[in-house]
Amino acid sequence: MSHYNPIEQSFTVSYEYKLHFTEHVFSLDNPLFKDVVHGYNKKGNVKVLFVLDSGVQDCHPDLSSQISSYCNANSSVINLTEQIEILGGEQCKNDYHNVERILKAINDNRICRHSFVVAIGGGAIIDMVGYAAAIAHRGVKLIRVPTTVLSQNDSAVGVKNSFNILGKKNFLGTFAPAYAIINDSNFLTTLHQRDWISGIAEAVKVALIKDKVFFEFIENNSTRLQSREMEAMEYLVYRCAEMHMEHIAQGGDPFESGSSRPLDFGHWAAHKLEYMTNYQLRHGEAVAIGMALDLVYTHFIGLINKETLDRILNVLEQIGFNLHIPIKMDSGLDELLNGIQEFREHLGGELTITLISEIGAKHDVHKIDISTMGKAIIWLNEKYKLKVSNSIC
Repeated sequence: MSHYNPIEQSFTVSYEYKLHFTEHVFSLDNPLFKDVVHGYNKKGNVKVLFVLDSGVQDCHPDLSSQISSYCNANSSVINLTEQIEILGGEQCKNDYHNVERILKAINDNRICRHSFVVAIGGGAIIDMVGYAAAIAHRGVKLIRVPTTVLSQNDSAVGVKNSFNILGKKNFLGTFAPAYAIINDSNFLTTLHQRDWISGIAEAVKVALIKDKVFFEFIENNSTRLQSREMEAMEYLVYRCAEMHMEHIAQGGDPFESGSSRPLDFGHWAAHKLEYMTNYQLRHGEAVAIGMALDLVYTHFIGLINKETLDRILNVLEQIGFNLHIPIKMDSGLDELLNGIQEFREHLGGELTITLISEIGAKHDVHKIDISTMGKAIIWLNEKYKLKVSNSIC
């Protein structure tokens, strides 16, 4: 057989997407959504399929009719095909029927790669709809309209889409940037208090690993944030989203081909706790606990002092987080610790857990002392055992 040298080739794909900030996005006097769609195709109208989080629709009962009126008023640009509602929350990512509903709607409405699917809802809906859009026709255009603090400052501004299966969070997924993200602060006004607070965890996370000044803003405004002062929240969402997007664009690994994922600080335990509580814990609540646990471990191994640990835990408490770990110690401790290995499997390659060496400075480790982490779990539960009135267990 003749010998042929290997054929090698490389190519670069450039991605660009924008995060917009507005209020009352489907008000007839707000041109933003129309302009976003028109910016893609200036020669004619574009098919648009809307997928609505039913919980958002319940809180904003005029939303569907506002969308219809808006699209009708701008029919030269927008061709409204259908609006479908899906029950939101993490459970929507556990039922593949939801993905099939979206795929069927994409097929029935002849949504193609030059059409748009618009996902309106919390982070779970954004994840799941994005996954369906990414696998239909190998990818149809997606516009995200996140409606929670967590999705506006974190999950919706990234490039990931996902679905839960085989008992594992985000086991199915794609890297597929949205065409655009539109943050409408009006949607935040109807959030339940748990959801308002939950999203702040991701801002604390990114501040702890990247920006001491931003952490000090959160620390100085913790009571204002807890009491739902919109000005403080709008800045928190903006700065947190900005830092996430900077990391994606400038971190050198936007599709996470390596082992280091600093934006997953606190997440190995968070993902496992969500599963262990049957997703009764909000993602942000689980992240807050996961960060607290890793911070205790970080102190135990000598990376941060007790003063720094207490300072951060105090901020999380002032925001309103319950840091009790909602598991039964006798039966759940080993299962929770198994989350470290599951996290490594999800990442692939070498285990990499992001900790901090000081506020604003990340510190990656490649080995976790299981005995010490177990002691950290017990220590955290002992500290907050009297504050469990709102816990899951």
